Amino acid sequence: MFQNLSPRQRALLGALFVLVGSISIQISSVLASTVFAIAGPLGTSGLRLSVAGLILLAIARPRIRAISPRAWAGILLYGAAMAAMNVLLYSAIERIPLGLAVTLEFLGPLAVAGFGAKGSLDRILPAVTLLGVAAVAGVHTGFDLPGVVFGLGAAVAFGLYTLMAGRVGEDSAGIQGLALSVAVAAVLLLPFSAPAVPRLGASEWTTVLVSALLGVALAYTLDFLATKLTSPRVVGTLFAIDPAAAAVVGAIALGQGLSTTAVAGVGLVIASGAAIIWRSGSPGRGSAAEVRA
Repeated sequence: MFQNLSPRQRALLGALFVLVGSISIQISSVLASTVFAIAGPLGTSGLRLSVAGLILLAIARPRIRAISPRAWAGILLYGAAMAAMNVLLYSAIERIPLGLAVTLEFLGPLAVAGFGAKGSLDRILPAVTLLGVAAVAGVHTGFDLPGVVFGLGAAVAFGLYTLMAGRVGEDSAGIQGLALSVAVAAVLLLPFSAPAVPRLGASEWTTVLVSALLGVALAYTLDFLATKLTSPRVVGTLFAIDPAAAAVVGAIALGQGLSTTAVAGVGLVIASGAAIIWRSGSPGRGSAAEVRA
């Protein structure tokens, strides 16, 4: 489907997928937050993953017996990374400011981008992106060691999620591996989601359904496709769109003001993302398959 695209076109389309997925996640998070009082953050996350997993499995109809042991290993790791991202990030947010938690979490895909870089400029761009994310998040002086540890744990999980998206995409047919990975994540979060099931009414289930479609089924599929189009290195940097999009959506939809520093941070994220896309099409840099970690 994408074979005839140039590396730069693939990177541009991948960036578009990440952007749409990020906006979907922000809208989904606003919706999901209305269920927190009943199911809790982790219970709500587990319910979203369960609903999205059922939808993706119904669409993909994976052939279980045809999946190789190597592919199963990737699927299990990918699903575990999804579950861990949710648990560790929410645990961090309970103890440290949201902006700091998001910045710490972004260190994961940033590390993937940095380790996969081949030139000096490619190593500098992720650092510039981190400066942009930090500017968007703001400066926080409060220090809570457990919160920071949870945030760094979320970074490890996010980095693994970024890497495994590429591996699962290579080892499984289309969306089948993604569907099974989401199902694995849902099973791992059952201790949080199962107790919340009887407490939800029709309106809460509707919210969970819409949130699952936008924030999990659509967003994870777009992340998955973006990694197949480019590489974990490129997508790892482009994931900086998440905190930048959150700031912009908050300013537009929720009336939350953006400081001059935050606006500059959004600009840095956009500029570094544009540079990554442009350099993806530079002569001699190889195809997406050649640079994929």
